[in-house]
Amino acid sequence: MHVGFVGLGNMGRGMASNLLQAGHQVTVFNRSAGKSEILVGQGATLAGNLAEACRGDAVITMVADDGALENVVFSKDGILASLPKGAIHISSSTISVALSRRLTESHAGAGQRFVAAPVFGRPNAAAARQLYIAAAGPEQAVREAMPLLEAMSQRTYVLSDAPWQANLVKLSGNFLIASVIESLGEALALVAKAGVDRKQYVELLTSSLFNAPVYKVYGALLADDAPAPVGFSAPLGLKDIKLALAAGEELRVPMPLASLLRDRFLSLLAQQGEELDWSAIGKLAMRDAGRI
Repeated sequence: MHVGFVGLGNMGRGMASNLLQAGHQVTVFNRSAGKSEILVGQGATLAGNLAEACRGDAVITMVADDGALENVVFSKDGILASLPKGAIHISSSTISVALSRRLTESHAGAGQRFVAAPVFGRPNAAAARQLYIAAAGPEQAVREAMPLLEAMSQRTYVLSDAPWQANLVKLSGNFLIASVIESLGEALALVAKAGVDRKQYVELLTSSLFNAPVYKVYGALLADDAPAPVGFSAPLGLKDIKLALAAGEELRVPMPLASLLRDRFLSLLAQQGEELDWSAIGKLAMRDAGRI
């Protein structure tokens, strides 16, 4: 397929590279042009502007938040104004339910189609085609988009014909991951203050009852004294928890643990700034226990 890719950050670069390796014709666009060089070397076409990335069968967006996506979609020469009728906008960003609904309506009004396809996985998983994708949208559009989604993931789950439901699932998943990080941090603070080796403790847990990727990945990061490399930033973690709370409010679903996580992210950002991986909230418990 001829596809545009907008947003070449930590996640987008690996995803676009996998599309190229799968044989798709990829036109890339990013506000910082330097991030495109490696992909151009792999065979991608560099778009001179956003509109040039929207001339194919589909365009994939992987940008940071609602504001960034609104800018690339609704600006004067953005996706909505440039994508051909019948073409598909695939959004892999973690965005609000409200924006997903707006995008669905706006693209339909322009004769285009919208598929939500947010991803689960850190940058190393994106590069290795080990992402999991939660997809939702009109049945025919999802079917046509599937070769692209399969090229970027180890598995794609099709949830429904309503795109916003995929975005809600993604927000719920990030809430669960943050919950694991917080609870792991508290458990590690407890045993470490008693003199138990943190790395050995994580190895025991992840080799037995908690033998799951989320515990292995974040357990290793929390047991290490060094700051984790920023795969997903703390401000984005706060953003996602706030979006989950907003969705809960709309659906009248109390989420008391999400409220706690929002406050933990606020504490982290207030104390240590924004240049941190979101897993750093798990180390707040060590600080609270006087271990850091």
